[in-house]
Amino acid sequence: MPKPSQSAGAESPHLDEKEQGQAAEHASLPALVIHELVRDEGEAALVRNAGAMWWSALAAGMSMGFSFLTEAMLQSALPATPWRHLIAGFGYCMGFVIVILGRQQLFTESTLTALLPLLTRKNAQTFAAVLRLWGIVLLANLSGTFIFAIALTTHGVFAPEVTLALQDLSAQAIQGEFWATVLRAVFAGWLIALMVWLLPSAKAERLLTVVLITYVVAISHLSHIIAGSVEGIYAVLTGTASVADYFLKFMFPTLLGNIIGGVSLVALLNHAAIAAEMRPDVSEK
Repeated sequence: MPKPSQSAGAESPHLDEKEQGQAAEHASLPALVIHELVRDEGEAALVRNAGAMWWSALAAGMSMGFSFLTEAMLQSALPATPWRHLIAGFGYCMGFVIVILGRQQLFTESTLTALLPLLTRKNAQTFAAVLRLWGIVLLANLSGTFIFAIALTTHGVFAPEVTLALQDLSAQAIQGEFWATVLRAVFAGWLIALMVWLLPSAKAERLLTVVLITYVVAISHLSHIIAGSVEGIYAVLTGTASVADYFLKFMFPTLLGNIIGGVSLVALLNHAAIAAEMRPDVSEK
């Protein structure tokens, strides 16, 4: 007998063939199917040409800059009220929409997608491939944020009120204690990895899924290593923060937290939930 989540009326005797097909189209994907879809994406990324991976990740880092810019544009047009960040926060979603729907390579996505092949096929070769992917993508992402931050500092491009909003947001990115930033980054990594897990089921609602989850990251002031890096580098370039502030108050704690959130709380737990359902002969290949 098929599981209810898999059949969803597709074999119901009360439905004709056309209606059974319609029921199957609307059935929720089982967790094992979602796992394999995400894992397959990770498998493809692990064997991707290093050059192609670099350019895709560089583009992603630059695209993430639009989260910073769009949020600043909205903030500059709003009065200084306690609820201003609730509206300006929608601008933060822009970079993620471009990167996710544009299929660009983002580091926090790969904390889930690249790790599932390793959890399924535990060997040194796959581990080395994961480290290679993470290294290339992270470096290229950060390089892209540096390029975008430099562009934002060009004099006369934006109105004075937008520049003030950019400075205000960048200052917020580099503040707080080390472990507080780590915890905020854990939540951010958790949410972004969950977003990747939800996307196969989202179907036509992919855009809404990306917007809703990244909006929570924005209004909660959580720390994301790539989106926040544009802000942090801008703060350094404009003299609001030092290079040491960028690394010690933002980059190191945020990177640690994002990895913990994406790897431990999503990849490991979601893989453990379906590990017993996987066929051993396949997972060992």
